[in-house]
Amino acid sequence: MRSRRPAPAYAPAAALLLPLVLLLTACGGASRADGGGAGKGSGSDGKGSLTLRVGDQKGGSEALLRAAGELDDLPYRIEWSTFTSGPPLLEALNAGAVDIGGVGNTPPVFAAAAQQKLKVVAASHSSSAGETILVKKDSPLKRPAQLKGKTIAVAQGSSANYQLVASLKKAGLTTKDVKLSYLQPADALAAFTRGRVDAWAVWDPYTSQALDQADARVLTTGKGVVNGLSFQVAAPAALEDKKKAKALKDYNDRLRRAQDWVFKHPQRWAEVWAKETGLPEKVALDAVRRTRGTAVPVAIDKAAVASEQRIVDTFADIKLIPRSYSFEKYVDTRFNGDLPPSSTAPRSYGKDG
Repeated sequence: MRSRRPAPAYAPAAALLLPLVLLLTACGGASRADGGGAGKGSGSDGKGSLTLRVGDQKGGSEALLRAAGELDDLPYRIEWSTFTSGPPLLEALNAGAVDIGGVGNTPPVFAAAAQQKLKVVAASHSSSAGETILVKKDSPLKRPAQLKGKTIAVAQGSSANYQLVASLKKAGLTTKDVKLSYLQPADALAAFTRGRVDAWAVWDPYTSQALDQADARVLTTGKGVVNGLSFQVAAPAALEDKKKAKALKDYNDRLRRAQDWVFKHPQRWAEVWAKETGLPEKVALDAVRRTRGTAVPVAIDKAAVASEQRIVDTFADIKLIPRSYSFEKYVDTRFNGDLPPSSTAPRSYGKDG
């Protein structure tokens, strides 16, 4: 059973600019995207007296589950709401308007710092190859240590912000050794393309797009410096409701099976994802093979919590959040089951991605 309001016509973005709805998808920053980011009803699936309210992002869980056939025969209803990025989705969760939603590894850090009501209940581990610091192909920069004194574009409070700080530290530098240009991805892409910044810290699908269309090359990736995790975050009130908690478990099981489907059908998912988001199909496929198709469902274990705690402490040290706190207090491990540890290697499509 499925009912949907007519979708608004989608106008492709100008050359090199992704749709605004993708600005902070998966790795959203500390503040909501321009225009508010409030959830918009996008229809419902399933049948039954129980309704699970799911927060989503364009080309996110709904599209993934539908493509994988996991929305067939739902024994409960899913009411979908679409958000521009993780932070406003978590605001809706805190307000009791959403029961669960998928976000990257950074929005929960900021939401918990603001003492919002949330519980991280599921995780997946993806390749960090799409978390990059990019430079132009003709740039003289060959290694991260050479970024000293250079101007770097990055979305403030995003996973790329953390990746940049960690990469600089690994190279013996701090943010005081570089000039940070805090720009959201669309603006950063324009600045990078026009040579107004020396480097750009970003994530997929922007990495794949810039490599394909903006004459970019990778200076360094997030491998070894970021955790590659993404999360499903639930409202505590929904977890306390036995019937909703059962539906939440089933929903996460379906997401895990859908991730298996994506890995086995990268071309098909790239076609769906491109249609949903306006991404060029080649860019979508590159991003699927580089990062989006590599996700492995993993347990939220001590190592995962510790890696998130490092993000908390890092952002507290550079004053992007007002204080440090215990990330563990915002975790619920009831759905871990027999999932592998968070250190489990992501899937891979081989050397060529």
